Order: sequence, then C-alpha cells, then structure tokens
Amino acid sequence: MQIITPVSGTPRLSIHDEARPIRSASFRDDVRSGLLARPKQLPPRCFYDGVGSALFETITQLPEYYLTRAEEAILRDVAGEIVAAMREPIDLLELGSGSASKTRHLIAAALDRQTTLRYVPIDISESVLVASSKALVDEYAGLTVDAFVGDYFSLLQGDALRSSRRTLALFLGSNIGNFEPEEAVRLLRALRGILKPGDALLLGTDLKKSIERLELAYDDPAGVTAAFNRNVLARINRELGGDFDVRAFEHEAHYDSLRGAVDMYLVATGAQRVRVSEAEIEVEFSEFESIHTESSYKYAIDDIDRLATDAGYQLELCRTDSVCDFAVSLLSVASS
Repeated sequence: MQIITPVSGTPRLSIHDEARPIRSASFRDDVRSGLLARPKQLPPRCFYDGVGSALFETITQLPEYYLTRAEEAILRDVAGEIVAAMREPIDLLELGSGSASKTRHLIAAALDRQTTLRYVPIDISESVLVASSKALVDEYAGLTVDAFVGDYFSLLQGDALRSSRRTLALFLGSNIGNFEPEEAVRLLRALRGILKPGDALLLGTDLKKSIERLELAYDDPAGVTAAFNRNVLARINRELGGDFDVRAFEHEAHYDSLRGAVDMYLVATGAQRVRVSEAEIEVEFSEFESIHTESSYKYAIDDIDRLATDAGYQLELCRTDSVCDFAVSLLSVASS
C-alpha cells in the first residue's frame, strides 16, 4: 500500500492509497462484466472519478436534492448528544467521506470533549479525499487524519481500520441506500467485524415519501444529475478507450414503490455499437435499451431497526428533520 503525505511538514495527515493498477483493473472489470450482462448495468462506484465527484457535490446544493440539507440540520442539532453518548474519547471512522462537510459537526463536538481526535475517512476518489483531508487538518489543530483511498469491503477485511480506542463509525448521506438490501446487511456486518463492544455506527438514511419528490431529487430540471449519470460513459471513454457518444443516451430516474427504490438508467436513443478497447469488448445497443447505473433504497423507521438487528447492532436512537425527510440513527454494537 502506498502512503502519500500531501501536506509538507505535518505528521497529522496520511493518505493510504491502494495500488492504482488494482483500482484501474477493478473499473475495467466492472465495465466489462456490466456491459456484457443482461440487462446491462454499471455499479454506482463507477460514478466517482474526479469529474463525477465534483458533479455530485454540485447535486448536493440543488434545491430539489433535499437529502444533504436535511441530514446536516439533524447533525447540527444532535452531534453533541451523539458524541456524549459514546462516554469515552473516540476515534471517528467514516465510509464514503466525500468532502466531509457534514462530518465537521461531529469533529467539532468531539474536540469539545477531548483534546485530540483521530479521523479515518475512506473514499474511492483520491482527489476528493486528499482535498478534504488537507482542509480538515488545516481547520482543526487537534485533528489527525489517517485517510484511505479504496473500496469499503476490501479495507474492512484487513486490520488497518481497527482501533484500540472507542470508535464511532459514520455512514452518512444515505449511501447505504446504494446497496441492495442483502448487500447492505453484508456491508454493515463487515463493519461490525472490526468494531468492538462499546463502539457504534451513525447511519444516515433517506426516508420514504411521495414519488414526485423522490423522482425530482434524482432528475433535476437543471440537468446536473443527468450530467452526473452520463459522466460514467465519458469516464469509460477517457480511461478505457471507449467510443460512446455520450449525447446519444438519455438520463431516466423512476421510483419503484414495491421495492422502495429510485432506479437510474442511461437509455440509448438509437441502435448503436460501442467499442471499449481496454476492456476488449464491443457492445450492441438497440434503441431504448438501458444501462442501469444506480438504485437508491429508501427506508421507513421499522426498516432501519430491522437492518440494524440483521447486521448485529442495536438501534439506540433515531432523529429526523422537521418534516421527516431524513433520519440519522445511532446503532450500538451488540454483544457477540
């Protein structure tokens, strides 16, 4: 594993980066297997190159995308209560940290109770992780950032994320919703495997609501989400020698009320053949054929409780915003 320290002269920031050839091969394998599948699909992790991460940050500022504002309002109100509930000095471990803008409420609350804090963010985008980690170290004198570029499941299988201190793990932004229900349980169990009695997980979940509001959050009138979705094809062109005509695919988002999920697609506007040289494939598209790029599952409070139990946690508290759009839940590690 490569270690980069991008801030000269400070011992408080380390970036642990999995070998880039491994990540490139993983993207290539995702594209190859996904485009050869029936129906065609690409996993959501393919979104997050530098361009995709920047587009997603723009999405979080859109008026239609209520999720970020609702979650931040909750964290602003309850961060002190959450940290106090841990009862001891803590480390923070975050899956999918992104810009870590909302995490600042928890960092500040922790540093109000302890003089130093170790923060361990994990993100698939190196550029975003380096920028956010540097900003945090500059902002908080008592903070040490020990960051990891990589995939959750791979990192949770090793020992690098374990801590002897009490740990509050964070999985915010409704990122858990991007996993199929069985996979969500498997991920939280893998996280549970590196946590100890006394540790806890703070989980952010988008709540079920009207179809109109949900679909608008994933198909904004300004077309930013459409650009985010199409960027996965542009990324294939840039990194894998693809020849997608990105403009020949339409963005669509639909809520499936039976599954409780918003599904995003890229839909071909005409028949075409696409070559991806680095993946050694040629793929035929018929008119209106789609690539499934994301499912975002929505939860009821009972669903959160059931997920916690199935994954080996106990639901300790659950807070929602004023209109019950979003929930932040504290899950304690159940005894083995």
